Amino acid sequence: MENIIACNLGSYRQFGAGAYTHLAEIGLTNVEIGVPSAESVDEVQSNLKAHGLTATSLLGRCDVQSETVVSDFQSTLEIADKMGVKVIFVSAHAGETDRNAVYDRLRAIGENAAPSGIKVCLETHPDLIHNGDIALETMQAVDHPNICVNFDTGNVYYYNHNVTAVSEVQKVVPHVGAVHLKDTNGGYRTWHFPALGEGVVDFKAVFQTLNDAGFYGPFTMELEGIEGENLDEAGVQARIADSLQHLKDIGVL
Repeated sequence: MENIIACNLGSYRQFGAGAYTHLAEIGLTNVEIGVPSAESVDEVQSNLKAHGLTATSLLGRCDVQSETVVSDFQSTLEIADKMGVKVIFVSAHAGETDRNAVYDRLRAIGENAAPSGIKVCLETHPDLIHNGDIALETMQAVDHPNICVNFDTGNVYYYNHNVTAVSEVQKVVPHVGAVHLKDTNGGYRTWHFPALGEGVVDFKAVFQTLNDAGFYGPFTMELEGIEGENLDEAGVQARIADSLQHLKDIGVL
């Protein structure tokens, strides 16, 4: 099987207007976009199709601290289903909310996602998924096949000391439903996310680990840049093209 490689449109920063054209130029056909409004789904789909693009994941909102999150999330599931998108990326934070209530809410969302075959993937963020051990604890507590981990290869360094992307992903392989490809200099709480291949992440080993387990994507490039830099549009586009080239160089694309 071939890996599904996508690009999070946020990687284009303020130059998003040219994103679709640039992606077509470099031959990348998959994107991660925000959940469109119900009224704009047809327009969004048409625009993607015009550029030869497919949305492989949607960025959704999932406030697990809210008692109404299950019903609130239903419209997101319906929009994803209408678009034929099988992965919804969310960032979930339990905060002071009772963990069992949070797990119950996520499980109920999983139940609602199951008939459409949609996986709701929780980002590598505090306080439910920020490293392999915590993510595994959350997944085992929720215990639903449609609630998964969005493993972020850069965030595991940002939020933890003394980890590697490979060691952390190995802990949660059966629960990974999506991946964000992000490189880093490895610094704790250090905003340094360069082009793929310019940091410490062993992407080839990450892919190998997941491919061996039967996971082939979506792997979504999320290029958040380096604190203090000021790239122009050409610089932003070059970083995306260079990152894609790195994936080709290591043989995963």
